[in-house]
Amino acid sequence: MEALIQAINHRMPEEFIRISAYLHASPGELIMAMLLLLLAWGVNVWMRGPLLRTLKRMLYRKRREEFYRLLFGRLEKIGRPLRLFVLLYLLRQVVDIFFMTRTLDTFFYALYWFFFLWFVYESIKFLLYATLTAKIRKQRMARRELFNLFLNITRVFIAFVLLVLILAKLGVDLTALITSLGVGGAIVGLSAKDTLTNFFDSIRLVSEDAFRQGDWIETSEVEGIVTEMGLTSTKLRTFDNALVTIPNTKLAGGYIKNWTRRMVGRRIKFHLRIKPTSDTKEIDRVLYEIHEMLHRHPDIVNVNKLRYLLRMKKTYEDGLFNLEDKYGVRRTLLVYLDEIGEYSMNILIYAFSISVDWEEWLRVKQDVIKKTLKILEESRLELAVPRQEILLERRDTASGGD
Repeated sequence: MEALIQAINHRMPEEFIRISAYLHASPGELIMAMLLLLLAWGVNVWMRGPLLRTLKRMLYRKRREEFYRLLFGRLEKIGRPLRLFVLLYLLRQVVDIFFMTRTLDTFFYALYWFFFLWFVYESIKFLLYATLTAKIRKQRMARRELFNLFLNITRVFIAFVLLVLILAKLGVDLTALITSLGVGGAIVGLSAKDTLTNFFDSIRLVSEDAFRQGDWIETSEVEGIVTEMGLTSTKLRTFDNALVTIPNTKLAGGYIKNWTRRMVGRRIKFHLRIKPTSDTKEIDRVLYEIHEMLHRHPDIVNVNKLRYLLRMKKTYEDGLFNLEDKYGVRRTLLVYLDEIGEYSMNILIYAFSISVDWEEWLRVKQDVIKKTLKILEESRLELAVPRQEILLERRDTASGGD
């Protein structure tokens, strides 16, 4: 570049050289700086416009392949750090023409690595996203929280690498620094004990597969949907739409009730209270009809609707776990005269809906209650209502006179 600047200066008239001296720069330096700035502007427009559109057209032609279809949507985010890297390089050449200090050199060095590592991060993020989407499309179990956890770890690692590179550029003796961290690390470790504990507990929760992103969980203090699992904490969205952040240590140290981990069966349980009667034949008939109604109900679990599960069980009959307990399958169906209370005889109705969705479960439960009441209405039995009898004792008082 110096030779090019000198060549321009030799072809410039003396008047231009004297005028440019007031700006403390030669005509060649000014012209070269302007050309570089124009080149930077042109490259920016070209990369954001024609180049981006051309690449998107190429990817759009291959949109039937899922990888290229996903890349089409993420292309601009992946290309942004590369575009800024090129613009930074051209800007550095402009600054280098006029003045370049050690501080500015370190600043540009740090920005070079920042944009490069930013590009690496966006590329890793896209590859993880593509892998996660492919698993979901194939109806395989995809660990979304692993996606977030790995991204968080990647961000921390990239920040650490950038810090090491800047320190090396500044001439810091990294060997001596690492040695000194032996004592300093112990002090930092003690001060950040809770943070480190939360980090390792997050890894423990992921490895134990206690819950996943999107699961409905309940702890001793809060209940809601898992929205995000971070390095040190987990975020839950409660059913009254509040966002709760819980340290992972609390989750790892207490019980977690996961309502989502059930494949088939959400419990329907209630008592039908009837007036006391000695007509046992009528009671038996009502119990039988309710049981048959539940057995025939299309949305209530029974053995016949889970034959595929029985076939699976033959494969695991010598296994180490009960398949129904592991995957959350319940098919119990009970209709019994359960107890005799002070004013009623109570029939226990206990069954499981096929769907575990809350709204669908409410619909099925409502339908079961209505059909149960219809059976009772067509029988000689009656619903019992709590009542209280008050007995008033009347006393006749005789009054006499003189």
